[in-house]
Amino acid sequence: MMDEDNKKKFKIKFYYLAVQLNAIILFLAFSIIVFFIGPGQYRIPLIIILILIVLMLSFNFKKKYRETKAWLDEHADKGKDT
Repeated sequence: MMDEDNKKKFKIKFYYLAVQLNAIILFLAFSIIVFFIGPGQYRIPLIIILILIVLMLSFNFKKKYRETKAWLDEHADKGKDT
């Protein structure tokens, strides 16, 4: 078991990742919507911008996910030892 302080830290890390994943999905959905009903002359630039945002958020999400997973593995093992 984790102590209360580590549980709070994990909740914050988890919520951050959940919000970031939702943002990735939302921007990806926006890019699909813009592809079909976006204004003609701004369609391609908007899609490119939205896809770039998705890619940046995805790389950041993957990095933070690995860090959080490593942190959780480290702190979960400590809880089992005591």
